Amino acid sequence: MEKALRKWFPVFVLPTLAAFIVGFIWPFLQALYLSFCKFTTVDNASWAGFGNYIKALTDDTFSYSFLFTVAFVIVATVLINGIAFMLALVLTRSIRGTNIFRTVFFLPNLIGGIVLGYIWNILINALLSKFALPLIALNTTAGFWGLVVMLCWQQIGYMMIIYIAGLQNVPPELLEASQIDGANRLQTLLRVKLPMVMPSITICLFLTITNCFKLFDQNLSLTGGAPGHDTEMLALNIYNTFYARSGPQWKGIGQAKAVIFSILVVGIALFQLRATRSKEVQQ
Repeated sequence: MEKALRKWFPVFVLPTLAAFIVGFIWPFLQALYLSFCKFTTVDNASWAGFGNYIKALTDDTFSYSFLFTVAFVIVATVLINGIAFMLALVLTRSIRGTNIFRTVFFLPNLIGGIVLGYIWNILINALLSKFALPLIALNTTAGFWGLVVMLCWQQIGYMMIIYIAGLQNVPPELLEASQIDGANRLQTLLRVKLPMVMPSITICLFLTITNCFKLFDQNLSLTGGAPGHDTEMLALNIYNTFYARSGPQWKGIGQAKAVIFSILVVGIALFQLRATRSKEVQQ
């Protein structure tokens, strides 16, 4: 049986491997090369060396977008996972109508990012105008918290489903043993449930952090980076550098920013995966 599997293994792996090379590896290598060039099209590129990276790293808008994005990622990640986990705790108890609540909380995740951004733009501006406050295009604070609330509304239900699956897989005998030992609900949560749910926490943190860093369409439709570049996140900053500025030098700088952004997100994601996986309990 093993010999047969080894014989046919390349046949099953080859299509996926070919798609991965064509759809990811080759475009990434091409993008890496173009980040060292001045270009208008892929076939019209001239070597520029590390100049693009120097200009990208010394661009004040890029450094500001980085700090703004980091602040957004921290706040949104804490709120999304904290609220999602609390909802999962409530909805894994014997409460009538839990399936309806799960569906209701999950539904916002089905709405596309652009549509979601425009919907929340209308809602937030209506709320601000009611209290005679500057609209979101002139209000950096409202723009930041509008992005946070919008992403929380969209992502909490999805993360909640993952946490529910993790909580339902906690062995009942461990919960019974903790009750016999006299542990209260808080002690059971901290000493039994959380360690056993760490795989779900690892997945949810990974998805939340990467989704927050890569946020683009919601940022574009909700604030567009306004006022000025005050609510411009990294992905939107790269987009504006590449498309909103004319000249071959800006294409190369935008490409350099994209490579820096990719390395940054991959590095943070790998660090998070290593940190949380070390806390997982083998069942």
